[in-house]
Amino acid sequence: MTVRRFLNLSDAGGEAIAAILGEALARKEARTGWPKGKVDADAPLAGVTLAMIFEKNSTRTRVSFEMAMRQLGGSVVVLDGASSQLGRGEPIADTARVLSRYVDAIMIRTDDHAKIEELADFATVPVINGLTDLSHPCQILADMQTVIERRAKLAGSRWAWVGDGNNVCNSLIEAASLMHFGLAVITPNGFEPDASMVALASTRDDIYFGSDPREAVSGAEVVVTDTWTSMGQDEDEYRREAFAPFHVDEAMMALAAPDATFLHCLPAHRGEEVSAGVIDGPQSAVWDEAENRLHSQKALLLWAMGKIG
Repeated sequence: MTVRRFLNLSDAGGEAIAAILGEALARKEARTGWPKGKVDADAPLAGVTLAMIFEKNSTRTRVSFEMAMRQLGGSVVVLDGASSQLGRGEPIADTARVLSRYVDAIMIRTDDHAKIEELADFATVPVINGLTDLSHPCQILADMQTVIERRAKLAGSRWAWVGDGNNVCNSLIEAASLMHFGLAVITPNGFEPDASMVALASTRDDIYFGSDPREAVSGAEVVVTDTWTSMGQDEDEYRREAFAPFHVDEAMMALAAPDATFLHCLPAHRGEEVSAGVIDGPQSAVWDEAENRLHSQKALLLWAMGKIG
């Protein structure tokens, strides 16, 4: 069987993503009222071990993947760049070869997307992208699950991205292309998303790129933003000035659909990219969104191991 990899959403494809989201919703529902550490009734990944490599700081990715494996009956091994041989210059290819002899799958959270591509090229087990500078597909799985829960549909829904054209934005563009929902991507000039993701959306007439946030948010059913300065970037006055009109506050949300949902991948900076009134308000789904990292990644792990899809 071909080893599955999940570096970007397109590695799975639309049909598999639909299956992953369906599995995530079903497993979440089945655990209602259970203790967090209780193993799922079928323990589908009993005996399976996931290696998690962290070269960037993490709260949600680390805890959600660790709890996902625990609930599925499996186990994890955690490595960070500073304490592993990766931090001393061991080639990614060698790390991939060795870890493939020890574990059943690998998740990596790193800075350079080229690293995960090399890791996947040399690994003989599934490789999952926990975040790179190019994309954050696990986050968007959780976002889509949250929207389905809130709005009962994904295809045909209308989303607006307001802010930096970063890795989360890139994966959202990819998701809209695969899962057939509308998307307006609004960024300051000079902070546009990756050209390859823009090209992916070029055949779609319901994916729009621009720089006017209020026009894009008008009538949107889902409004998404992220921090203005990603990990590893320098926060300067030029960046703050460029992003100031992209602050998602109550006035901007009032332009969206009356029952619009607000999403943010966290951590958030209240008063910068989003007001406290929005992120802590009734339209915000950020806590469900954060929880759904666990459920959607459980389903993703099952897909990666060939259990679904």
